[in-house]
Amino acid sequence: MERKEQRIKIAVQKSGRLTEHSIDLLQRCGLKFTRSKDQLFCYGENMPVDLLLMRDDDIPQLVADDICDLGICGLNVVEEKRIKLSANGAAPGLKQVFELDFGHCRLSLAAPEGTRFDGARSLENKRIATSYVNILGDYLKRNGINAEVVYFSGAVEITPKLGKADYICDLVSTGSTLAANGLTEVETLLDSEAIVIQTQAPLGAQKQALVDRILQRLDGVLQVRESKYIMLHAPRSALADIQALLPGTEAPTVLPLEGTADRVAVHAVCRENVFWETLENLKAAGASSLLVLPVEKMLV
Repeated sequence: MERKEQRIKIAVQKSGRLTEHSIDLLQRCGLKFTRSKDQLFCYGENMPVDLLLMRDDDIPQLVADDICDLGICGLNVVEEKRIKLSANGAAPGLKQVFELDFGHCRLSLAAPEGTRFDGARSLENKRIATSYVNILGDYLKRNGINAEVVYFSGAVEITPKLGKADYICDLVSTGSTLAANGLTEVETLLDSEAIVIQTQAPLGAQKQALVDRILQRLDGVLQVRESKYIMLHAPRSALADIQALLPGTEAPTVLPLEGTADRVAVHAVCRENVFWETLENLKAAGASSLLVLPVEKMLV
């Protein structure tokens, strides 16, 4: 039975390192929003797509419970939720759709400077402070380590100084916070970034079509993150060498140049970075009039 409510709900971080990037990504998909006075809801103006602005940690549950159809959050919070549900014999209720290449960080073990660390065995019978008890617990279980996990919801890095823990397990971006507290990163448990997640609950045909449309647009935006459109002129005899130099491209479009039989125009979408060295190598191979343009969106 199809549900009457056909508006798509997307959960994004209310405030933090993912917020601006997430909203910008959705706007690049052509979505326009009006934010509510309480700053917790954005109403879709040009498509039936609304945003719920939530705590990052709450987003996986909202998607798993089918309150939201899609969500943008860190892999770290999704993995924490997944391990907890799996340990209780429950299905996660969501799936990962895209990696977004922003919000990069890592969940790492850290110890006071000077601590000797010889791998997981160094954690035996130690106290480890973290807010990621499920990821840490899974790591300890897989390595057969008996350690005390101390839950700490914030400022985990001060726990060794307070005598509450021997090690910490926390998110690290630059490492400056660890250094300021006399800690050294000793092992990475998880490399994280922002991801798109989708509910696994069945949707009606109309709503599923809307979700698929949004995902297609997201894919189109993500495909061109590093893409450039290259136009150049070249001798026909140099086409093979020039095509080999074009980074991350399929067969280019080759057009005859008016008034000449031995020169052509070459157009290509390169799905990798185009560096100055690339242009210099193309020129050395015989290319001229090189032009590199950004690609805003693409559907294939």
